[in-house]
Amino acid sequence: MTEPATFGIVGTGWRAEFFARLAALLPERLTLVGVAGRRPEAAEEAGRRWGAPAYLTPDDLVRSAKPDFVVSSVPWAANPEVVVRLVELGAKVLAETPPAPDLDGLRALWARVGDRRAVQVAEQYLLMPGHAARRALVAEGAIGRATSVQVSSTHGYHAVSMMRGLLGVGFGPVTVRASRHTAPLVDPLNRDGWTGDDTPRPASTVLATLDFGDNLHGLYDFTDNQWHNRLRQRRIVIRGTHGEIADDTVVRLAGPRTVLTSALHRTQLGQDLNLDGHDTEHIAFDGRVLHRNPFVGLRLMDEEIAIAALLTATAAWAADEGPAPYPLAEACQDHRIGLAVDEALLRDGAVTTEVESWARAGS
Repeated sequence: MTEPATFGIVGTGWRAEFFARLAALLPERLTLVGVAGRRPEAAEEAGRRWGAPAYLTPDDLVRSAKPDFVVSSVPWAANPEVVVRLVELGAKVLAETPPAPDLDGLRALWARVGDRRAVQVAEQYLLMPGHAARRALVAEGAIGRATSVQVSSTHGYHAVSMMRGLLGVGFGPVTVRASRHTAPLVDPLNRDGWTGDDTPRPASTVLATLDFGDNLHGLYDFTDNQWHNRLRQRRIVIRGTHGEIADDTVVRLAGPRTVLTSALHRTQLGQDLNLDGHDTEHIAFDGRVLHRNPFVGLRLMDEEIAIAALLTATAAWAADEGPAPYPLAEACQDHRIGLAVDEALLRDGAVTTEVESWARAGS
């Protein structure tokens, strides 16, 4: 694209701030042309903060600003109606996760807009540098055919999206079994920062197995507040027919009677006497680069790199210049499986999902 892509935001909250701030760092690629909020004071304040015109409805935003695409960053319950209205207005949409709060909502949303192919969803985990490098290594066949993924990092549909993406799983039935365990744990950090509380309190851990069929499996392991609590590390294990990737360690069969162990190596600028500024440069494996940071120089953390990659990919898709980064059908399937984990906990037994109407989009 020769000109920056234009986009609008419906929503003024914490997540919406990410999109606005990253656009300001990429003026040659993205221009925020408007923000819509339900409350006039919130919309006007966000518009001032982000340097964009403020509107009170998605209709006003789309008709006045005419963006190339619109980010819907509103609460779960409100998201489906905002997405539907934006599609009715002819907009391309990037919707926050999840696209609808429950299974009925997913089905209803798909029935109303699924066939329009106008909606992407803001799922960024596999675009984070470490996961992107692991995905590239899996795609190369370094560990043979990937057969299972263990995720102890994030919750619900986010974890499922990592499993399905790394395994290349489609839209077939999935059998889920889940259990919950409680143990005392200090929780020193949350989204707002240090708590100042070192008292162990009950924390729940959900363990679930996901059988995708065709000998493909997932293991889900999430503890309350694991995103922020640095007393619980994040882990990912990808097992294949010829080896496995465990976090940044890769073990594989490289030839007859030859098992090799190598590491994924991140080049981090700004350490010791490197004066190029604190930044991730690339992730390499055995002397070759698997993933480069597309935004070197902006000093972004991994989450921001992933969201910026998603925004620019959505801009290319909206202009018919790139593939769909994470279509609505994929998001519906991931959230449906995440909901099955919750169902299995309530039933204390196995839950098998059905083949849903959005499966046609992936066939």
